[in-house]
Amino acid sequence: MTTVHTLASGSSGNALLLSCGDTRLLVDAGISCRRITAGLRELGLALEDLDAVLITHTHTDHIAGLQTLLKHTAFPIFATARTGRGLACRLAGIEDRLLDLPLCRPISLGRCTVTAFPTSHDAPGACGFRFDTEDGGMGVLTDTGYVTDEAADILPGVDLAVLEANHDIETLRSGPYPYYLKQRILGAEGHLSNEDAARFAVTLARAGASELVLAHLSKENNTPAMARNAVEIALAAAGLAPALAPHIPAGSAEGGTSETGDGSTGSAAARDSKASSVGPRLSVAPRDGLSEAHMISRRALCRK
Repeated sequence: MTTVHTLASGSSGNALLLSCGDTRLLVDAGISCRRITAGLRELGLALEDLDAVLITHTHTDHIAGLQTLLKHTAFPIFATARTGRGLACRLAGIEDRLLDLPLCRPISLGRCTVTAFPTSHDAPGACGFRFDTEDGGMGVLTDTGYVTDEAADILPGVDLAVLEANHDIETLRSGPYPYYLKQRILGAEGHLSNEDAARFAVTLARAGASELVLAHLSKENNTPAMARNAVEIALAAAGLAPALAPHIPAGSAEGGTSETGDGSTGSAAARDSKASSVGPRLSVAPRDGLSEAHMISRRALCRK
């Protein structure tokens, strides 16, 4: 069984755990070592159970806990060459732990095959990931100003995708951020908007993705309901109205009802869709806590 849990997702910190049998990979360490340890403990795990950490880029909300993790663990740190150089300049003692992740070329890590691909962000060497396991494929695409050609080529065919839906464009434009910051977020090296996420969600769903997790939402310029509604409308317009997602508690395969984060169970587009919808399961990653268990199950219509 292969599962995915987000430990945190947003501008205040990001970390994600992929578990495939006895292989456990942490993607980013943007929260404190104490919070990472607490999240793992909720799943019956410890730092010693991790096999590696993979870093998407060097912004603080993705590496804030990495220095302390280095002191308490011995596992390798995987990053692209440019990201690795940035880490080596910022974190003492990391050089001997760094292993290079080639771009667009699969490598084996335990029971997973990992493919890193470039993203468009204002951090040298920034990347996303595709993980392929015996249960299916999973992709991580956050912190990018647009869907790069490499992401568009590599990610379709995954069964589960963690996809950035950072901001609602009009909320950002009319909000309190200074002009330069608005331009950075909206620019080619910024973040995906809800509309960007919705367009790529349709691509992934058409390729057979059975679950989409919206991630890295801005606290100031977005809400879970706004992000989910934008994606649901796009999926429904493509004839892929998403199924309502039953809540699966962390570390469990069963549960009750999933909420969007505002107390509702989805937009009208999802509530009005038929139970037999062919669309993907849709949820939003919590900003500051452990998510439900997202189980990877093979359904994709075509695979890379």
